[in-house]
Amino acid sequence: MTMTETATSPADEFREIGGHFGDLCANARIDSWDDQSPVEEWKARDVVRHLVEWFPAFLEDGAGVVLSPGPSVDEDPVAAWAHFHDQVLSLLEDPASADKVLSNPHIGDIPLLQAVSQFFTSDVFQHSWDLAKATGQDATLDPDRCAAMLAGAEPYEDAMRQSGQYGPRVEVPEDADAQTKFIAFIGRDPGWRPDSSAR
Repeated sequence: MTMTETATSPADEFREIGGHFGDLCANARIDSWDDQSPVEEWKARDVVRHLVEWFPAFLEDGAGVVLSPGPSVDEDPVAAWAHFHDQVLSLLEDPASADKVLSNPHIGDIPLLQAVSQFFTSDVFQHSWDLAKATGQDATLDPDRCAAMLAGAEPYEDAMRQSGQYGPRVEVPEDADAQTKFIAFIGRDPGWRPDSSAR
């Protein structure tokens, strides 16, 4: 998904967004990891699993970058994310990364740091909402980033839907706030609440 240009360095951007996701992990109740998330086929821990499982292959296949494996998401999702966060942040802070290019048959050749920001950090941002909702925490997102990501993604909506990675857009009022519109665009019900009877 094409998101948005930012004046913040990719490392600082990830430090903020990935750090917030880490806080959500650390503050989740121990008994909430098997609770339902807004994504029908995911429990709370599967939100973490998604992030730590898809990105390593993307990096290795496209840029020859290998991240070291960390703790199991099933055994310790908090530690799994903490390890993964540190791996990605180290990559972004490494001066040598600025000269690397990621090649992918679907997106072509992109500077590595831009690819991490555009495809992974943005993914962490949107899945922060999923994890917060699943674990009963504050799901408020940065409204400016929501608006910018929505504006960057809308021109690619057809391709996004066809990829199978996004559900149908949820209808919301025209005067809805930026976060509501963004969450609805990526196929989530902004009013989603966990089923208390399933707890």
